[in-house]
Amino acid sequence: MNLGGASAPATYTGRFAPSPTGPLHAGSLVAALASWLDARAWNAGKHGRWLVRFEDLDRPRCVNGAVSRILRQLQACSLLPDEPPVFQSQRIALYRQAIDHLVGAGLVYPCGCSRRDIEVELARLGQTRARHGELVYPGTCRLGLRGKPALAWRFHTQAATVSHASVDWVDRRLGPQQQDVATVVGDFVVLRSDGQFAYQLAVVVDDAEQHITHVVRGEDLADNTARQLLLQAALALPTPQYLHSPLVLAANGEKLSKQNAAQALDTSRPLLALNAAAAALGLPEHAGGVADALAAWVKTWRHLYNPVL
Repeated sequence: MNLGGASAPATYTGRFAPSPTGPLHAGSLVAALASWLDARAWNAGKHGRWLVRFEDLDRPRCVNGAVSRILRQLQACSLLPDEPPVFQSQRIALYRQAIDHLVGAGLVYPCGCSRRDIEVELARLGQTRARHGELVYPGTCRLGLRGKPALAWRFHTQAATVSHASVDWVDRRLGPQQQDVATVVGDFVVLRSDGQFAYQLAVVVDDAEQHITHVVRGEDLADNTARQLLLQAALALPTPQYLHSPLVLAANGEKLSKQNAAQALDTSRPLLALNAAAAALGLPEHAGGVADALAAWVKTWRHLYNPVL
């Protein structure tokens, strides 16, 4: 099932979508810079739009003041969105419409399994989970809840694919990709037990509503792409092109993140921060001003990834 091989669109809209759970860190700036450069490198200077979207659905994890601080950090680095930012928390009606469509199409079903239930069932089936790997849902509730209360809604991957075919797409940096979602992930959650819409659903709806043509984000999110392609097909939404950028790693070799106490990005010397981010993207160091550095990196980025195909 080839869902990610669309030709380049005539226009370009990209986005940076941070979660306001704290300030940007070094890894966040790499993702922001990559997506900004990709938009600015479009069509030999007739650049596309670059948007900022705050993924703030998980309200308990959001930090007061994080939105304004992130915007100040981006401004200090001269990474300015072309439109005012939008917030997922203000788009609930769109996600509800998407769920209703999937229910009507028979592509989602209620699930009464707790995480412990899934672990027990997988153990019974003799299946083990790799460290940091997916907890593959075994399809327990596909044929009904069997008296259990509904805790979440899951996307029926086998109903959405053809003969259990894998999903294929081409990443502009990583090259050809393939994933059998039914086997590797299983039926994934689109509406959580706490009533919150899952990331996979929200990001697909957001990208379509904002007319996103190119998604540039960290390589840790590449594994999500097949699920999002399935949802795009199920909802009859367009498929963006994808580019997954290199990650900044912490001292323990894991992705630098807020969860492992990544330090807030210091933008008091923006060129220093930008040069570090550029180095992670394989771009040369620049000793001039920020504007000159960004202009030089746009040219290099255009040469490396040729946004106009």
